[in-house]
Amino acid sequence: QCAQPKRWKAYDGKVTEMDTQYTLRARELLEIYRSVSMNDIPKDERLDVLLTLRRTVKEHECKLTQEIVELIDREVDLMSREVKECNLEGLRKRICTLFLQYIKTPKFNPEVARILKVPPDPLKLYRNVNFCHSCENYLPSSEFPVPANSRTIGRCRLCCKHDNEARRREAFLKYKLILENLRKSEADYQDDAKIVFLVQHQDLQYMIENIWGSQSALSACSDLYDLVMVRWDKQREWSPWNTILLTKDEADAHLKLCNLEKAYEAAFIHRIKRKHIRAKNYFAQIPAMASFLHRSDNQANAN
Repeated sequence: QCAQPKRWKAYDGKVTEMDTQYTLRARELLEIYRSVSMNDIPKDERLDVLLTLRRTVKEHECKLTQEIVELIDREVDLMSREVKECNLEGLRKRICTLFLQYIKTPKFNPEVARILKVPPDPLKLYRNVNFCHSCENYLPSSEFPVPANSRTIGRCRLCCKHDNEARRREAFLKYKLILENLRKSEADYQDDAKIVFLVQHQDLQYMIENIWGSQSALSACSDLYDLVMVRWDKQREWSPWNTILLTKDEADAHLKLCNLEKAYEAAFIHRIKRKHIRAKNYFAQIPAMASFLHRSDNQANAN
């Protein structure tokens, strides 16, 4: 199986075959094994086969190859002493068995690792096996990506890949631009604004999508590249409960207003206040924002 070339079928039904360095190596070992396993061959041919086998296994130095080399030298010595073939049968079977073990070792025959069902040394595998709670499979530790600061084993690489492919991609560029414009405008006020620098683009996305409906409060324009967030009351610091979503032209006109109660109808102001209350309820869950929220409520009560 290892010596067979790689095969794949093209769209037109033709089968293409290709040999790799590993299949060629496996084919070379196969031919040597067949030669070593043959019986009733002349003495000279048997010596050539043994020398070829000796050169092949001598490429790697380990206990297995040393034992094979010792058995080969023993058989060559016994053949030189004219020992009968029947007396060499046990020795030759042992050489074949050890060489077959050599062939089944991935270190010497890399292609065999693809078809081996049982690892050569199961005890080594047992010590390096982890359980993936996602696919519920026991896999080698090399199949788990573990960050340097992690103390636990999470999902395997295949589950992480499937999760990455299935996860919906979200573009935050529009919200990042709105947040950048908001921070620039707040910095121009020079009144030591802090809340706007605590808000992240995920928070801004939640506000725009769930509170403001991704559209201008005045014209219902839904082009996020034309929308900006500005202060509702320009005398107070910007916050999620002191803001309004408008187009750029509407924002310029809004910031020129001196009295909001006279400029807008009561129903519109009431609708904006309801959005501010929803924003307060959301940001009250964030500890870093809670202190600013309480300070804003105290200031409102004092007024």
